[in-house]
Amino acid sequence: MKITDIMKERMSLSFEVFPPKADKPMEPLMEVLDQLYSVKPDFVSCTYGAGGTNAGRHMEICKAIADSDNDTIPIAHFTTIAATKDSVRSQMQACLDNGIDHVLALRGDIPQGWESTRGDFSHASELIGFLREEFGDKFAIAMAGAPEKHIEARTFEEDIAHLRMKQDAGADLLMTQLCYDVNHFETWMEKIRKAGVYLPIDVGIMPVLNKNSVIRMCLGMNGCSIPQPLAELISRHYNDTDEDFRKAGIEYTIRQVFEYMALGINGIHFYSLNKADAVLEICDGCGLTYRK
Repeated sequence: MKITDIMKERMSLSFEVFPPKADKPMEPLMEVLDQLYSVKPDFVSCTYGAGGTNAGRHMEICKAIADSDNDTIPIAHFTTIAATKDSVRSQMQACLDNGIDHVLALRGDIPQGWESTRGDFSHASELIGFLREEFGDKFAIAMAGAPEKHIEARTFEEDIAHLRMKQDAGADLLMTQLCYDVNHFETWMEKIRKAGVYLPIDVGIMPVLNKNSVIRMCLGMNGCSIPQPLAELISRHYNDTDEDFRKAGIEYTIRQVFEYMALGINGIHFYSLNKADAVLEICDGCGLTYRK
């Protein structure tokens, strides 16, 4: 079954993980996955490092998910960074050989010091189009969306145009980057629908667990806003212990998930940060542990 088929029936639940560094054991992540399986996620996506670093472990994790007895679908992240047509053909065939038929096609972050992707594809839309041309319907292809605009896009209109291009190239599903401003997300969703982007939307949720992490994620990495309610939470609990802030942040995240659900989104995708406790507590608070 494809994720898009699941989304036609109900809202999906999923998580993102990333491979441990090459000198670190794999077992702790496998234990986290076993914990995440307890809420019967529809899929788990797995990232890899810039330029394909940790790609081997990325494949190992996706295969482990595919081989598990939990009906959980693996989504393999794949970027254009240093990717040639031949390398894409080879790696995508390896995915199919390992039971992986869902990919998230991304341009990826240009490594520091590079001026281009140094591959055969400059944009995610080109990669998506190539995958469709080479593999037909063998893959379900997800594309990324930035509700507050990709930091390299000059305008929202330009960014939305790129979304439409990726959809028209053959994407099946839109997975969003983090966005703490639900009101802005609603406006963005209305704009992309008006522009003809009709794909189901899977919302990326970054749990609020640490004030410094929130500030770094928003302002240091993604160019995202910190809306007034979240700014107030950070201010009220600024001098709290890490555990007290975590409790307040989990309550905030639960309310945010409800707000997204009220918009009629098609899926909730938690960035787990390779830890299970917090996201499972949030799932429990949202009633998502009893969905099946």
